[in-house]
Amino acid sequence: MQYELLTKNLPALFCALFVAILFIQSGLDKVFDWKGNVDWLTGHFSKTFLAPFTKIMVAKITVLELLTGIVAAAGIVYFFVAGSTVIIFYASILGAGSITALFFGQRIAKDYAGAAVLVPYFLLNIVMMWLTLPTK
Repeated sequence: MQYELLTKNLPALFCALFVAILFIQSGLDKVFDWKGNVDWLTGHFSKTFLAPFTKIMVAKITVLELLTGIVAAAGIVYFFVAGSTVIIFYASILGAGSITALFFGQRIAKDYAGAAVLVPYFLLNIVMMWLTLPTK
């Protein structure tokens, strides 16, 4: 691999590594503490129109988080094999979607502090998207 290609893409690679760690850990936490997460979120959404959908929302966000983290990690590997950041770009789209879904839930639950914490993660995914934007 060319040194210039690696150094040019270091910001995207570090973003992808951060996103992989973030989403894999968060998804695995939900898998290994399913009951605790569902119980907490059931209370969190108890006074919202989302209350009946809590279990399915947790399942969907768990899959989305794990998929985002795995695609980001695969994107790093793919970069070292093929010299392309296109898989990292797709991970950024999944990540931005995941964070948007979480942000929506926090806002509906009126957990404004929790929603605010998500903003830097969203911005990280947007930066990663911009750094890896495929060109013609």
